[in-house]
Amino acid sequence: MKNLTKNIIKSFAVLFLIIGCNDEFLERSPLDEISNASFWNTENDLMVYNHRFYDLVQTDKTYPILFGHDRRFDSHRISYLHYDGMSDNTAPRHGRHSSYAQIRAGIHVAPSSKDANAPGGWYGYEGFPLIRAVNIGLANYDKANVSDAVKNHYKAEARLMRAMFYARLIRDFGTAQWVEQEVTTADDEILNGKRDSRDFVMGKVLEDLNFAVANIRDNQDKIKLSKSQALHMKSRICLIEGTWRKYHGLGNETTWLQHAKDAAKELMDSGNYSLHKGAAGRTYNELHSMEGIDSNSEVIHFVKYQLGVKANHVQSYHRGYNGGATKNMVEDYLCSDGLPISLSPLYKGDATYEDIFVDRDPRLRQTVMHPADQPIYRYGNHDFDANTYPRIQGMPGGLKTYTGYHLIKIYNVKSAHAGYSTSITPGISMRYAETLLNYAEATAELGNGTISQADLDISINKLRDRDGMVHLVNNPPMDPRYAGDGISSVLVEIRRERRVELFIEGHRYNDLRRWKQGKKLENKDFGMRWDATNSSRFDPDGKTTVKTSEINGVPYLEVYKGTDFENPKFDESKHYYWPLPLDVLSQNPNLEQNPGF
Repeated sequence: MKNLTKNIIKSFAVLFLIIGCNDEFLERSPLDEISNASFWNTENDLMVYNHRFYDLVQTDKTYPILFGHDRRFDSHRISYLHYDGMSDNTAPRHGRHSSYAQIRAGIHVAPSSKDANAPGGWYGYEGFPLIRAVNIGLANYDKANVSDAVKNHYKAEARLMRAMFYARLIRDFGTAQWVEQEVTTADDEILNGKRDSRDFVMGKVLEDLNFAVANIRDNQDKIKLSKSQALHMKSRICLIEGTWRKYHGLGNETTWLQHAKDAAKELMDSGNYSLHKGAAGRTYNELHSMEGIDSNSEVIHFVKYQLGVKANHVQSYHRGYNGGATKNMVEDYLCSDGLPISLSPLYKGDATYEDIFVDRDPRLRQTVMHPADQPIYRYGNHDFDANTYPRIQGMPGGLKTYTGYHLIKIYNVKSAHAGYSTSITPGISMRYAETLLNYAEATAELGNGTISQADLDISINKLRDRDGMVHLVNNPPMDPRYAGDGISSVLVEIRRERRVELFIEGHRYNDLRRWKQGKKLENKDFGMRWDATNSSRFDPDGKTTVKTSEINGVPYLEVYKGTDFENPKFDESKHYYWPLPLDVLSQNPNLEQNPGF
C-alpha cells in the first residue's frame, strides 16, 4: 500500500507535466524536468503513469467502479454499504441519506450540478478526466523501449478502467458519449457532440474487456487490476448488459450472457480463489467484518484503507444511518429445509421476535442480529445488560433502527466506534461468491430458465455448503411470492441467492433495474411486527417514533409513514435511468436529458 501511495504521488508530478499544462515556458523541457517527449521510456514510466488511474478512482462519488467507501467525512454518504438504501433491502431515514430515499421513492429530479448533494450528483454523469488520462496513455505506451507484452499489460490496465467506466455510465444513463482520444479546446465536434448509442458504446466496452483479459498479467494482485479482476468484471458487466437487453427488449442478449458465463467459468477454473472458511456459524459474517483481508482466498479485489495514508469513517456512519433490514428482505431468507417461508412447515412466524431466526438460512443470523448475540459482537459497544434489542428509533440508549432488524453483517465494534476517520474498514469491490452467482445466473438465462444440477453444484451449492444449507435442486417449488414474475422457479431461487449473499454490497437496486422489476420498489418498506405484545415487551414506555400500519390485520412498523417517501412510485418510462445534471447539459445541450426529467 505504501509503495502504491508513493507511486501515486509520483504520478501527480508526471500527469501535471504531461496533461496538465500548456505553458510555453514548460515546453523548453530542461534536462532536470520530465516532459511528455522524454517520459515514455521504461516499464517503470508506464507503471507510474497508470497509478494515476488508481488515484482518480479513489473518489467513489465520481468513479463508483472499484467501489469502496470514499474517504474521511465523505464516507457518510458514499459507499457501497449505503447503496442498498435505494432498494427494498434497507430503509434509511437519516437526513444525510435522503438522496437514497428519494430514488427509492421515485421522487428524485435532475440535479443542478454534477457536484450537487442529490441523486445524479452522487455517482453522476461525470468522471471524464479518467478517460482523458486513459486515452493519453494509450496514445503513448508504444513509445516505451519495452516488449510488446509489457506494453500490452499497461494498455490492458487502462482499457479495463475505461470499460468499467463506460459500462457504469450505460447502466445508469442508457447512452454516453464515447471518447477515445485526447480532447483539446479545438475539438468542437467532441465537446459539443451527442451521446453515442448503447450498441456502439457497449461494443467498445466488450472490445476493451476482451483485450484486458487477453493481455493483463495474471498476478492475483488484490489492490491493482490483473487478469482475475478482468475476468470478474467481464462476467459482471456482461451479465448486467445481457439481462438488461433481455428484459428490456433490446435484443442480442445471448452474446452478452455467453460472455458472462465464459468469463466466470474461466475464473472458476483457474483455481485461484475459494470461499472464505472461518469460525463455525460465523464464516459469512467473519469475512465482512474483518479488517485484514490482504490474503483472503475469497477476495478478488478490495480497496485498502490504512491509518496515516487513507482512512474512512464508514462503519460509524452506517450503524446509525442504514435504518435496518426491511421485512421484505428478512422474509426472503429460506428455511433450513431449502423452502421459502410461504411453503416450509419449519417457519414459526414472527409473533415472537426470536422465532424469525429458527430453522432459517444461517446467513440470516449472521446478517441481522439475534438479541442473544449482542455479546458476540459487542453491538452498541456496551455490556449485554445495558440495553436490550431490538431498539427502535425514539427509544433511549443503545443503537436504534427504524425497522427493528439490526445489521451485523459488517459490524466491527472497533471500526464502528472508532474516532473520526480512524477506521480502516476495507472495501470489498469483487469477491468470488459473486463470480459463482454470475455463472449460475448467466447459465440459467442462456437455458431459458433451466440449469443442470451439475452447474448448480459448482456455483450456488458451493455457497450453500459454506454455511451448512441444503442444496438447491434444478426444479424447486415455486415461491408464491414470485409466481407473477414470469420466470422459472430455479431462476427465482438464483435471484434470491444473489439478494441474500450480496446484501448491502451495492447490487440489489441495479439488479431490479436490469431485470425490469422496478415496480417492486412501489411496495412500501415495513419493519418488525409491532403488536401489543412486542411493543410492551421492547418499548414499555412507548418512546418509539416510528409509525405502524396493518398487514392482514397485524400491525408492523412502517418506516416512511408520515414522510415525503411514504408512497413510493416507479415510473417505468423514466426511472430505469438517471437524469443528467443540469450543468452538464448547459455545457453541452447536445447530450440531451433522459426522458421524463
